[in-house]
Amino acid sequence: MQHEVMFAGFGGQGILMIGKILAHAALEEGREVAWIPSYGPEMRGGTAYCLVAISDRPIGSPIIKNPRHLVAMNRPSLEKFAAKVKPGGIILINSSLAPDKSGRPDVDELAVPVTDIAKDLGSVRAANIVALGAFVARSGIVSFESIQAAVKEEFAEKQKLIPLEMEALEKGRQAAAK
Repeated sequence: MQHEVMFAGFGGQGILMIGKILAHAALEEGREVAWIPSYGPEMRGGTAYCLVAISDRPIGSPIIKNPRHLVAMNRPSLEKFAAKVKPGGIILINSSLAPDKSGRPDVDELAVPVTDIAKDLGSVRAANIVALGAFVARSGIVSFESIQAAVKEEFAEKQKLIPLEMEALEKGRQAAAK
């Protein structure tokens, strides 16, 4: 089965990073992966996004018009991309910055105040990792152990950040379970 995930938010929220971490975790599980980052003017405060396709068979095309899942880190991203998500998918909303709902009764909607959780942890920059933890816990797209290992590898050169990032993942998992 193929899963497509769109991560979207403001440039600077670590959107491309969490897409890359998810892709890495899936690759380590032996899955086929495509990671398509969006570069350009979006990186300067507009809506930045990336797409990750994960499959147990070769991926026919990395171009995805309608992803199965969406992680929307802000209101503009939710407004722009929620309608494109396939029915039955997951829409994770950063309710700290997007208090609105998607208006999609045909999806599994999960509102998590990821920015507020990250602030409580002492670093708003960890909001993307909180969102990643919540999404992986809810979707089961990769194992939680795989995502933990991928985060540790991503931050291997910044060892002092690893405890914070592990706690951010765990807080995301706990928020998804509520």
